[in-house]
Amino acid sequence: MISKRTALMSAATLCSALAIGLVMQHADGGPQATAEAAVPAKGLAVAAVDNLPDLSTGGALQIEAISLTAATPASGGEGEARQAGRHDPETTCDMTAEAVASPMAEVRLTILSLCRPGERLTIHHNGMMFSSRLDDTGALTVQVPALSSTAVFIVEPKTGRGAVATTSVPDLNLVSRVVLQWAGNSGFELHAREFGAGYGSAGHVWRGADLTAGRGSVVQLGDASQLAPRLAEIYSVPRLGGDRSGVIDLTVEAEVTAINCGRDVSAQTLELRDGKLRTRDLTLAMPDCAATGDFLVLNNLLETLKIAAN
Repeated sequence: MISKRTALMSAATLCSALAIGLVMQHADGGPQATAEAAVPAKGLAVAAVDNLPDLSTGGALQIEAISLTAATPASGGEGEARQAGRHDPETTCDMTAEAVASPMAEVRLTILSLCRPGERLTIHHNGMMFSSRLDDTGALTVQVPALSSTAVFIVEPKTGRGAVATTSVPDLNLVSRVVLQWAGNSGFELHAREFGAGYGSAGHVWRGADLTAGRGSVVQLGDASQLAPRLAEIYSVPRLGGDRSGVIDLTVEAEVTAINCGRDVSAQTLELRDGKLRTRDLTLAMPDCAATGDFLVLNNLLETLKIAAN
């Protein structure tokens, strides 16, 4: 027969165990805590891109892959604060992107993901693609020549969800623009010779020229130091040529290097003329490695641009 003292001790032990179990349930985030965590923070909207296709082979990007998730209001002061903390980009690796229109139909694109410093990104805009990298703080700001009046930028990170940014570009019709883009270290260059200029003279514009070399300018987007980078060179010129009028000759050049010699290399051009965008694919058979250091010049790939005086 159980003594009274033993019965009292057993009851005390049972009560203690129940109390500990209750505390552990709340500490571990039991059913109630889990339900609260599933509710988005009040007023928070998340732009996400899921299941982006592999574009390394030139695959098409479907805008339908974007999903915009609106937030559901939450109730309860302490619970609401806890939910907001769960959606903090610093703790959840959310990525944000902002696009702001700049003069001459350019866009300042700012990308932020605080917990993914140094991560590789691929940026898509109207068929143009280039790869870059977040800095040590998880941020990237890049000036991008726009290719559409309603500019949409899709940021594809190496891991996790990406982001989408849009902006209006009201002065797109004031510029003509040509893009040459490729993947890998293929040695491509885009050259413009304005109003009859010769190579190396004033009016010869390419990425290695001085910014004041001509009426237009060439910029390169993408991080060439990456493994298998995606690079783009863009020539932009005002459609009205000031006090000069005439034609601009455009050429694509490819240097024969130890990396591309004896191989087929591919590139793509995008030409924005009179507000319309035209795309053309290019495959080029490079000479063997005995020609390393030489340049192939493609004169007829791009049409000349006609610039009128004001």
